[in-house]
Amino acid sequence: MIERRHRQRSVFEAAVGPIEKLVEGLTDRELERLDQILTDEKLVEVVVERLARRRPQSRTRGRRGTPAEVALRMLVLKRLKGWSFEETEREVRRSLVYRHVARVYFERVPDSRTLIRLSGVIGPEGVEAIHHRLVELAREEGVINGRRGRVDTTVVETNVHYPTDSGLLGDGVRVLTRWMKRIEEATGVIGRRVRDRARATTHRMLEIGRAARSRAKRGKNQARQRLENSYRRLLALVRATVRDAQRVVSEIVAGVRVALTERALLITECGRIELEQMVALVRRVIEQTRARVFGGDTHYPGKLLSVFEPHSEAIRKGKASKPTEFGKLVKIQEAERQIVIDYEIYEHRPEDCALLLPAVATHTKTFGRPPQLLAADRGFWSRANKRAAKAAGVTKVCVPAQGRLSAEERAEQHSRWFRRGQRFRTGCEGRISVLKRRDGLGRCRYRGMRGMRRWVGWGVVSNNLWVLVNKPAK
Repeated sequence: MIERRHRQRSVFEAAVGPIEKLVEGLTDRELERLDQILTDEKLVEVVVERLARRRPQSRTRGRRGTPAEVALRMLVLKRLKGWSFEETEREVRRSLVYRHVARVYFERVPDSRTLIRLSGVIGPEGVEAIHHRLVELAREEGVINGRRGRVDTTVVETNVHYPTDSGLLGDGVRVLTRWMKRIEEATGVIGRRVRDRARATTHRMLEIGRAARSRAKRGKNQARQRLENSYRRLLALVRATVRDAQRVVSEIVAGVRVALTERALLITECGRIELEQMVALVRRVIEQTRARVFGGDTHYPGKLLSVFEPHSEAIRKGKASKPTEFGKLVKIQEAERQIVIDYEIYEHRPEDCALLLPAVATHTKTFGRPPQLLAADRGFWSRANKRAAKAAGVTKVCVPAQGRLSAEERAEQHSRWFRRGQRFRTGCEGRISVLKRRDGLGRCRYRGMRGMRRWVGWGVVSNNLWVLVNKPAK
């Protein structure tokens, strides 16, 4: 059964006094301001609505779960402080101040597993709804008014190692072998035992690494031949492991492998699903390895960059320190005072110039009017974009032009308002840097596209809360 908050205070609290008096004078201004923001009932209602989706009658039936207010406040504290789920549980349990801010009081603190489940139940849709409500609060308190807007893109990396063909093949062999062994332990040996080729695979990967490093010292043809021979031996091991995995799957489907306990049945069924998914991914890696290594096709279409995060893309943003980033492109759109009013994670990377007009539409939807000044970098430029933005009501389109400039465009880019607008635009770079360093957008720690949306959403919520906490309404 869903509860909005703890309805009855602990008996222990009646003996020692209310927690508000115990923490009086111990909370700092930031926590007091955060507590004030999170008292908004619409924020709690978002969490209640998401929790109610778990079961048809979750609102009225079942045992009492973690109150929605506690779930919201603990997940917010986790992201603001940069804690893990385990650290969140520990810090809230041992601190009276955090117990008060999280509205746990002297009740039992939700453990880390409960917080993980609650975070998944709220999901990216709930996080997006929390973000929209915070933007509304910023408008109501006068923090933003929508006269100016700026937009930029960045890359949030997925949690993967640097992708190489040999590394991806090694990952596939390791995962397939691990699941086959688990299934064998659950069902017993059927036919012949599962063969572990992990050690031989590691030796082949080391050979490939040595051959790749020695290309500068040896003759080009000799080094290339050595590299290809090592890849042939590695591919033979991978194909043999794939055949074993297919055999195990067919035995489960045919009923040859039988699980005798409920736990063994669960392991077997989960293992079958994992093997089917991983076999499909490893086959893709085999095909791209053959095309790249033996066919010389270095621009293989649809290259798989990770068997764990197959949605990852290779994106170049022109950084000298990191020429290629592996993750997803994210749009960050701001108004005044560093409030992020919109974010979006793209399945496939679009061109920046295709994002300017949707940014105008989003700004208009949020504030009821287009911005007077819209600033972006030159990647968003096109003359069609400028004409369409002005037709939508934007007075000053502050986007540097590319290519051959007309005399009018050159004069405009040297005008005072344009230079001021570009100084305003450079704040995007600083905001993205803060989002990456403080709010965790440097690397996504959750799995899959839904995990990416949830991770980025909480990072944006964290940013907006910090702005509201440190810049309260006057």
